[in-house]
Order: sequence, then C-alpha cells, then structure tokens
Amino acid sequence: MKVRWTRNAIGHLASIYEYISQDSPRYASRMVDCITARSRQIVRFPQSGQMVPEYQDPDIREVIEGSYRVIYEISADEVRVLAVIHGARLLPSQLTKDSDT
Repeated sequence: MKVRWTRNAIGHLASIYEYISQDSPRYASRMVDCITARSRQIVRFPQSGQMVPEYQDPDIREVIEGSYRVIYEISADEVRVLAVIHGARLLPSQLTKDSDT
C-alpha cells in the first residue's frame, strides 16, 4: 500500500506553511513535517483514523495532528490524502478527489 497526496491536500499544506511562517518559518516547517509524517501511520494502519463524521463514509477517515485534520480515503491499494483542514473550519459538503501528483 502507498500514500498519495492530492493537489488539493498539497495546496492546503502550502497555505498552512505560508500562514504560520508569517510568525515563525521554523515552526511552520515543523508543523508541515509533523502533518506529512502522519503518512507513515496511515499507510501502515489505514483504519487507525476515525471515520469523518461529516461524510459518514467508512472509507473516508481522518487523523489529527495539532489543530489540523488530515483527511484521507482508503482504497484497495492506496491511501489518498484528500485535505488538511484546520479543526476550527467547517468541511465542504463534498471533498475534491482530484488527481494525484
């Protein structure tokens, strides 16, 4: 099994970095590293995340890293990271399942 980050999720990481780096580029890098490190957990244990309550789909799950929700979809041979959303924000009614990079 492998992890793929969608363009949407990579864009979220870039935005998180840009926002945090206004105060601390060092902390911004550290936060993005912590978020991406969750890939190791979800590829080894894809069911370890909880089902995202807003979507009620057993294949769409999330793990929490700091204030962020790392939302991913499980398929037979891969895990696709769909979004990285701050926990205080509302989720869209539907997640974009765009192309992988």
